[in-house]
Amino acid sequence: MDRTRPLSWRGRLRQVVALPLALVVAGVLASGTASGAAPEAEPGVPSGAMAVAAAMQPSWNLGNSLDAIPDETAWGNPPATRELFETLRAQGFRSVRIPVTWSNAQSTTAPYTIDAKFMGRVKQVVDWALAENLYVVLNMHHDSWQWIATMPADHDNVLARFTSTWTQIATTFGHSSRRLLFESVNEPTFTNADDAQKVRLLNELNTSFHRVVRQSGGRNATRLLVLPTQVCTPDQGLMDDLATTMESLRDPNLMATVHFYGFWPFSVNIAGFTRFDETVQKDMTDTFARMRDTFTSKGVPVYLGEYALLAYDYTRPGIIERGEVLKYFEAVGNEARKSKVVTALWDAGSFLERHTLQWRDPDVLAQIKSSWTTRSGTASSDLVFVPKSTPITAKTLTLNLNGTSLRGLWHGDTRLREGRDYTVSGDQLTLTATALTKLVGDRAYGVNSTIEARFSRGVPWRINVITNDAPVLSDATGTANSLTVPTRFQGDQLATMEAEYADGSAAGPANWTRFQEFYTTVRPDYPGGAIVLPPAFFEAVREGEPVTLTFHFWSGAELTYQVTTSGASVTGTAS
Repeated sequence: MDRTRPLSWRGRLRQVVALPLALVVAGVLASGTASGAAPEAEPGVPSGAMAVAAAMQPSWNLGNSLDAIPDETAWGNPPATRELFETLRAQGFRSVRIPVTWSNAQSTTAPYTIDAKFMGRVKQVVDWALAENLYVVLNMHHDSWQWIATMPADHDNVLARFTSTWTQIATTFGHSSRRLLFESVNEPTFTNADDAQKVRLLNELNTSFHRVVRQSGGRNATRLLVLPTQVCTPDQGLMDDLATTMESLRDPNLMATVHFYGFWPFSVNIAGFTRFDETVQKDMTDTFARMRDTFTSKGVPVYLGEYALLAYDYTRPGIIERGEVLKYFEAVGNEARKSKVVTALWDAGSFLERHTLQWRDPDVLAQIKSSWTTRSGTASSDLVFVPKSTPITAKTLTLNLNGTSLRGLWHGDTRLREGRDYTVSGDQLTLTATALTKLVGDRAYGVNSTIEARFSRGVPWRINVITNDAPVLSDATGTANSLTVPTRFQGDQLATMEAEYADGSAAGPANWTRFQEFYTTVRPDYPGGAIVLPPAFFEAVREGEPVTLTFHFWSGAELTYQVTTSGASVTGTAS
């Protein structure tokens, strides 16, 4: 998105430094002057920022713990333990980001003292991670929107609190290992400020953070510091603004940070973006290219402080189809490796179950781990539907080899025979009717069997063979602006929903697209045999005006349904 960025402010800031960022880094490294002094030697810790970044890959977030409001367990996770970090290290993670909301235990008036017990708890958790030989990124997290966002209207108080907070943190951790990094602020934003003000205020926060930490002495004099863009967005203009700030600091011990949750419509399943298609892929490749061109190609490391998918949530499975999730994570790892970007998985509890220290979906973890070092083959889908009401016929998928070669297909320990059970022509993989007849067995609705496509490297691609028939919807009535539509899914799975008025305009909260956001406005209840339309959908629907819904299923089936509101009642009619 284009941004209005006044030249007057940017010009004044550019006058501070006329040298390119790469030359500044090289020059300061050579001179060892001011904040560019050579880091104190520490066994096992590289001296250069890019080398440290390489040693930190891959990374993981302790999300919704020390950043939870009002306390560590408020958002459903148990207290962090040393065993947690042992588990992460054993799984191949080399660093962790520990988000902290300091306002949980801080005076709101000068001198903004942080409670000693809370500071002690943060240090305990950091020390546990360091003891497991992990790098640690410690930050200021939800403070960004709680009080830092008010900086335009309350500049002096916010700046005073910000500098006091970092003074206390820097003092506490001044002699900690250089494997500890400080991140100035998470996703900084400013209320009621124009673009020029936002640039100026974030520059002020980042430079104040830099000054406070460097002046605190000890290992903080050369500790690697992590600076964000506005809202940690990898927009080119915002990264240029950050690059300008970093140039002005003339310090090689700096790292840029941004976040990435993918192409937003795909990341939440809205506007019909149910697949990891060319548009979604291009958004990803373009984003990493910007990181590479702006920073890493010039010797400045980038920490992708958060990445995942916005709608990936174990409490709401299926918002994004699982195979599309796997393709996304496979591609993120590839792009990060090409761009030399450190990736920190955002995990608020959806990946690692912290009570048991077990991964909720081992296949997803395997795909993420594999992507750190190599590519994996995938396919156009991980779902093959075999209708029960018609004779069984061959089914074809498109292979995404990603530089690998197909070794073959397996059903459990049994290798399927090419020619009899499947054929390959170019990138087309076809399962024969003979093989599918065996795989569907007694043809009960749902997943009958799972086969694996194995490639020359990476993880296998699992394909679910499903018996289905077209879903059947029934009429229904509802109250309080919600509706439960009785549905016989018959083995099928809901992908998305269109909603439109008779004139063709979009109906529902997202009035710019007919395809409404999954789960927020429509969600399947497979055990209950229903499709649920929650209040959020009807709150944005015009009373008395019929709305035509089109339910899209992963088998390719499309069913229409009409709903009408009248006062507090809702009626639904199957077509």
